[in-house]
Amino acid sequence: MRVRRPAAGRKDRDTFISGKNKQNAVKSMAVTDGEGRLLWCSPTGPGSCADITHARQAGLVKLLDGGPVVEILADAGYQGLGARTGGRVVTPPHRTFKKNAPDRYEEMYERRRRAHSSRRIRVEHGIAHLKNWRALARHLGRREHISDTVRAVAGLLSHQQTADLNPRRQR
Repeated sequence: MRVRRPAAGRKDRDTFISGKNKQNAVKSMAVTDGEGRLLWCSPTGPGSCADITHARQAGLVKLLDGGPVVEILADAGYQGLGARTGGRVVTPPHRTFKKNAPDRYEEMYERRRRAHSSRRIRVEHGIAHLKNWRALARHLGRREHISDTVRAVAGLLSHQQTADLNPRRQR
């Protein structure tokens, strides 16, 4: 999520710059169920932090290592986490051949990548619902308070999604 740029001369000014988009941002992890309903949202961290590092700092790796058997569909930023969590984190396939790959390997790689992507689309939709809230589209307040804002919006969104499951009976 994009945030305001820290003032000139601040020692932590570079920690919020996201590497991909070259914007000042903070990062938060969201866990959804198979239908895309939000289950959990982590506190925010600097945008320059890698996804897998953020998962370790949030305690997700320890929770999954000894916790219940669940399957988490993650993006490529979490590659390598599956081995540390006993296969509970499923990421897109890793490309073993960078150049001169056999034709059958390319077909198999593409098929596995599409299968993972089609299973993960609902997760992406759940995350998009979180980002659609105006308070998170572009946060103009203090970065110190955005973690509370993210968790509040996540709670409201989760309540809204579960309320839609049990509509009131009309008499």
